[in-house]
Amino acid sequence: MTAAGLYRRTDLSQTAVIFEAAREMRARGEDLIDLSVGEPDGPTPGNIVEAAVRAMEGGATKYTPTAGTVELREAVARKFRAENGLEYGPGQIIVSAGAKQCLFNAVHALVSDGDEVVIPAPYYVSYPAIVRLARGRPVFAETAPDEGYKLTAARLRKALTPRTRLVILGNPSNPAGAAYSRGDYEEIAGLLEDGAFHILADEVYEKFVYDDHRFVSVASLSRTIKDKTIVVNGVSKAYAMTGWRIGYAAGPAPVIE
Repeated sequence: MTAAGLYRRTDLSQTAVIFEAAREMRARGEDLIDLSVGEPDGPTPGNIVEAAVRAMEGGATKYTPTAGTVELREAVARKFRAENGLEYGPGQIIVSAGAKQCLFNAVHALVSDGDEVVIPAPYYVSYPAIVRLARGRPVFAETAPDEGYKLTAARLRKALTPRTRLVILGNPSNPAGAAYSRGDYEEIAGLLEDGAFHILADEVYEKFVYDDHRFVSVASLSRTIKDKTIVVNGVSKAYAMTGWRIGYAAGPAPVIE
């Protein structure tokens, strides 16, 4: 086999393609609104920048444990407890270079050749690419505008097979913006509990809910669901820290390890 035959190829992210085109247009002086990447309008809050400067001046510039410092993982555990009603120990939490790397790591830890991964559509463009790089097979569960672009029990049941290894749930979803309530999740809870698969919950847009909607993590539905769910979140969206590359995941200790 030639060296070229060893490569595994994935499509370019269309988000990145549009972002680059917008950058070039802006460099030419064109006035435009860029809706490509999920980039908050404002800068990182000043208190965060100041704390980072103090930390660096204090010598916090060395290698850290692979899973993240214990102090940071304990802070993430406090966040889950206070905001989501979820109990995790530091050994069930890992910090990575952005939420996308957490997604990538989780898929590669769980998916093998030919395993199927259910992805509600419309979907974040990186999901199928990550699955294919892990030699898995994306299975798209189409959602409908008249159902709020939410995954229903009927659509999930149709997508599940004996080869399903993982179900990805984005809440609120990117790009459709569908935000699941507890009632929405309870409709599919039975299927999530009974299936012989893990759940990958992408909750990085957790803070982007409006009016009287209350965010609910799928892992909070039941102990059975929590024990098979990897929750992914990060600071990029909520705190305008996209370039800082800090994401985290929590879940069953064997998966996190």
